[in-house]
Amino acid sequence: MNALIKNLWTVTLVVCLLPLLLLGLDVVFDNLGSNPIQAVHIRLGDWSLRFLCIALTITPIQTITRWRGMPEYRQLFGLFAFFYASLHFLVYLLVDHNFNWSLIIMDIIESPYIWFGVFAYIIVFLLGITSSKFAMKKLGKNWKKLHRWVYLAAIASVIHYFWQLKGNLAEPLLYAIIISLLLSFRIFTWFTARQLGKMMIPKGRGDE
Repeated sequence: MNALIKNLWTVTLVVCLLPLLLLGLDVVFDNLGSNPIQAVHIRLGDWSLRFLCIALTITPIQTITRWRGMPEYRQLFGLFAFFYASLHFLVYLLVDHNFNWSLIIMDIIESPYIWFGVFAYIIVFLLGITSSKFAMKKLGKNWKKLHRWVYLAAIASVIHYFWQLKGNLAEPLLYAIIISLLLSFRIFTWFTARQLGKMMIPKGRGDE
């Protein structure tokens, strides 16, 4: 059983790296179209959002299946969302603007959709660097509060994606629907647990 779990973890890790490998092959063989830099930028951003959605899907799956090993996969997918988001951000800084900070600041000021991208990345960055057990112990109850911001990061990412597109909006709309369903599930389970908690509170003598 332990070998099966270990193999599943290894396979999952390899699969998570496949998008980067395929992107690298497309760069080498010049399969990125007329604007390769934009293509790289978009594909890295896409995969960051996809892994963020996958990480958010783990909670409903865990709730339904009761499998205790799911949090480890949620952390793995969340870290890959951070990984691809960091590459996406690095391409913007280095390849698009060559670390020209005056140009970058001007671009951010003139392009409101970038605000949402930066906001989402700041959250994902904070979640990424506090994902360890050490950080969990240090932050205590604040760890859960911080990591609930992942939904804000997902919403901001979709707005960032939606706002910058001028053509087909099907994909960002799909992400918006997925995140809305996941957030609705989270709110529903929280509300249900809260109501059950109130029902289980013993009544005082004065209420009897």
